[in-house]
Formats: sequence, structure tokens, C-alpha cells
Amino acid sequence: MKNILVVGGAGYIGGAVTDALMENDYNIRVYDSLVYEESYRKPIDFYYGDIREHEKVLKQLNWADAVIWLAGLVGDGACAINPEVTIELNQNSLQWLSQNFDGRIIYPSTCSVYGAQDGELTEESEVNPLSVYAVTKYESEKFLDGKDSIIFRLGTIFGVGDLYSRIRLDLVVNILTVRAALEKKLTVYGGDQFRPLLHVKDVARAMVQNIETGHTGVYNLARQNVRIIDLAYQVRNHFPDAEMKHTDMKFQDSRNYRVSAQRAMDVLGFNPIFSIDDGINEMKHLIETRRIKDVTNPRYSNQLYLTQYAGDLGRIG
Repeated sequence: MKNILVVGGAGYIGGAVTDALMENDYNIRVYDSLVYEESYRKPIDFYYGDIREHEKVLKQLNWADAVIWLAGLVGDGACAINPEVTIELNQNSLQWLSQNFDGRIIYPSTCSVYGAQDGELTEESEVNPLSVYAVTKYESEKFLDGKDSIIFRLGTIFGVGDLYSRIRLDLVVNILTVRAALEKKLTVYGGDQFRPLLHVKDVARAMVQNIETGHTGVYNLARQNVRIIDLAYQVRNHFPDAEMKHTDMKFQDSRNYRVSAQRAMDVLGFNPIFSIDDGINEMKHLIETRRIKDVTNPRYSNQLYLTQYAGDLGRIG
């Protein structure tokens, strides 16, 4: 199994995935519509297109032994802009894929499918999706039932994936680090809500390591569960001059969950190697060396950037 198609390979996770694939000497093709990018510069065969252009996608699928399907809209806010387009891209595309490809499928879902629940959740726990994003991801999982597929329910990602792809500054570890570095202030609303956190490179490692294993089904992926208030203090440890401001005002994001990745550890040998501190240091380096010129640029936030296309989201794919 050598020919690997990465659909959505120009994105945040895609950057880390393609690096991991190159390290393992796979033949790689990337299919992407460059929603957030102006160009694709990696030395990898690249094919431009929307995932709703089925003839284009099918041509690439006919070449591939396996597909890592990263395309779609990501995040509650971004997906809420136009729910109909979100369903097209996140859900209908997976139904089409399941009907038109019999090879190995690697698919990232999200731990957001669990919504707000107490206790540490396993893959057998009830789901409680609270957003269009979470609903479309959970519905898409069903289309892969019975396929040669592995589904990763991802925790909240952080860190730097590669040298080329856009960094995301709408993820909690990344944005807290940026604020501490530039504003010297961290404001936490509530803070008792939990998030399962995972470095983007550990996501990529898990995906690439399971292209040829034959394991199927759903697996939670996370390194550790962290309360937002504790995460803020951990970030401040890297910026002693930063002021902490904590208010009991409830944050608008109602997700609150902890997940167990024990099944992935036992069955897949999942062993995340990048810590939260690693991710904080990566972001700190980018800011302190001025490698990000303008952190307020909307392209670093899925929701802010896509809001610019609110009247024309049908072209996003």
C-alpha cells in the first residue's frame, strides 16, 4: 500500500500528515482547494479542486491505495456560518466517498461529538453533539461503518505542524500563548470546563502509522485532559510577567468533556510524544522571532476568515 491521497492536505493537520508520509517514503498526492492558502509549495504532487467536483476527486481515488480525508469545515463557529454548506462539505462528501472508494480510509472526527458530559468518556459513551460541526462529524462516522476505515475522534489540537501550512490561532493553547506573549494578559471566563488536548504532529503520527495496520472503528485521540484555568496558568509559567484575570462569567462555549484514549493506546500502540509545553514553546518562538507578521489577520482563524465569504460560502470546498 504505497499510493496515499491526502484530501485537504494543504491544511493545518495536512501539513503535519504530508511530512510524516514523506518520512515513510509513501507516494503522495494532495487534493485541495486552498481555502486559506495562496499557493502550495511542498515538493508533492498537487491537484487543485473542490471536493464536490466528483469527477476530479474520483480520478485521484482511482490512483490511491488509501485516502486520508481531511477536507471540510472545522470548528463550531466556522460551521455555523452556513449550515447547508457545512452539511455538503462535511457530511455529504463522506457519504459519496463511502460509495465510491473501497480502499483504506483514514478519517478525523472530533471529540466534540460528546458535547457536555461528566466523567471520562470512552468510544462507547453516549454522544451529545451540540453544534452543526459535531453533528456532521458524527453523521459522517456512520457512512464508514463496514468500510476498511479508521476514525479518530480528535481532541483539541495545538502546536506547529510543519514549515509551510497556515498556523491556526483559534485553538485554545495557541491563542492563549499568543495573548500572553503580545498582550501580557490572560483572561479566563469560567475556566472549569475541560478539554482533551493533542499536538498536531501526534495526530499525523497516529494517522500515518495506521495506514497499513488494518485496524478499523472509532478511537479517541488525546494526550491529556486539562481544565482551561489550569491551562492558562501553565501558559503563564512561560510568561511570568503576564497578568492573569479570572472571571466567573460563563464562557459561551458549552462544551465540557474529558476523554479516554486508552483504547488507542492498547490497540493501536498510540503514544503521543509532544507535550503542551512543547506546543507553547513552538508558538512562543514564532511570536518572539516575528515569524508571524500580523496575528490579527483573519486567515489564522477559521471562523473569522470564512465570515468574509458569508455571502458566497458555496465556493468553499
